Amino acid sequence: MSPRWYFLLLGGLAVLALGSLLIGSVSLAPAEVMAALFGQGESKMVLVVQELRLPRALLGLIVGAALGIAGAALQGLLRNPLAEPALIGTSACAGLGGVIAFYFGWAAAFAWALPLAAIVMAGLGTLLLLTITGTRAGTLTIILAGVVISSLAISFTSLAMNLSSNPFAVNEIILWLMGSLKDRSFQDVQLAAPFVLVGALVLLRCGPALDALTLGDEAAASLGFSMARLNLTIILGCALAVGASVAVAGSIGFVGLVVPHVLRPLARNRPSALLLPSAIGGALLVTAADVAVRLIPSTSEIMLGVLTSIVGGPFFLSLLLKIRKSHS
Repeated sequence: MSPRWYFLLLGGLAVLALGSLLIGSVSLAPAEVMAALFGQGESKMVLVVQELRLPRALLGLIVGAALGIAGAALQGLLRNPLAEPALIGTSACAGLGGVIAFYFGWAAAFAWALPLAAIVMAGLGTLLLLTITGTRAGTLTIILAGVVISSLAISFTSLAMNLSSNPFAVNEIILWLMGSLKDRSFQDVQLAAPFVLVGALVLLRCGPALDALTLGDEAAASLGFSMARLNLTIILGCALAVGASVAVAGSIGFVGLVVPHVLRPLARNRPSALLLPSAIGGALLVTAADVAVRLIPSTSEIMLGVLTSIVGGPFFLSLLLKIRKSHS
């Protein structure tokens, strides 16, 4: 992708990140936000910016980047433009891991239990998908396998909530699973950022292997790339990135589907050239959606995962129809 597009993406991201700091129940001027970031101005304004809006803005960048790069990597591995963490069950399995950590009290006893449980289950879900479909499966096979895995994860999640004796905990889990960045703190940033960073670096290192994979499994093997190692590496990277993002923000769907699809022509259809732009684009999309949920008039703030699903659902359907038409 040309430097001009990187400049446009990063410029748009900077504008939206600033907008995330400006917009809320209390409107602030840019000068007030900048002063509050450095601890100057009214104590109330400093508290609002530093403790509420800044962590939310940072998590929008972190979660969006994780979902964007994970979607690009999965699409490159499976050679299918419909592969996406939420559609193939990775996000649902990560959510199940988080619910397990809540249910058994691990999250309350140990702060890192929540992201670790989500990461482990996200990795197991992705591994199960690859075991069922392989890397040469068609669109229908991947979608059906993803539906089965998501259904199983959601069923066990519902079972855990059904067996819970605390209705307040159940309500909290339901709201968490719907996906949101509201009322997050720097503790959430500290929990997610290291795992997402490591996961993103792992996925970026897979770029050359994904490029070779476009020539076929045999061609990639002849160039010295091990398919088994590539599968496990991408499972690890996606588990780290997606699991950590779900642990702090809940399930936010379709980001990993929309962003790589939109940016793919700019990367000249090279999987390696799509990874970093997808991370930037994912951060841009989630930040834009998070700003939008604060601007949409409603009695209570719309959940971020709900908005992305409303927008991403029709996009997924149009993409599916387009693929079907091209194969007919």
